[in-house]
Amino acid sequence: MKMESEQIIKTEEGFELRLRPRPTTTLNFGIPLEVLTSLEKVAVQRDMSVESLVRLYVGQGLRQDLSKKFADQLLERTARVLTRYVHSPEEVSTILREIQAERVGTFETVFA
Repeated sequence: MKMESEQIIKTEEGFELRLRPRPTTTLNFGIPLEVLTSLEKVAVQRDMSVESLVRLYVGQGLRQDLSKKFADQLLERTARVLTRYVHSPEEVSTILREIQAERVGTFETVFA
């Protein structure tokens, strides 16, 4: 693992972004040439390197998956608590379906 040095980036608005160094490692994997070509085109449009674009995509996907996992765990805990206080299984199911419907709406808003 290597540690990258701290980066300070100034935005167009005059803000300073301080990127803290984190331990990194190198991955080697194959991807289809068409995918690499597409990544290169998108990277040029976004004015970033292909490596940075891949990091961005991995980070976005990882955050989305971790967020969904957390929400699923929270829903499971909520179901356990509800069954202790609400004695009607149908009512518990109704409440959980309503929570899930709200959650799906939130995910669609956040990740759209």
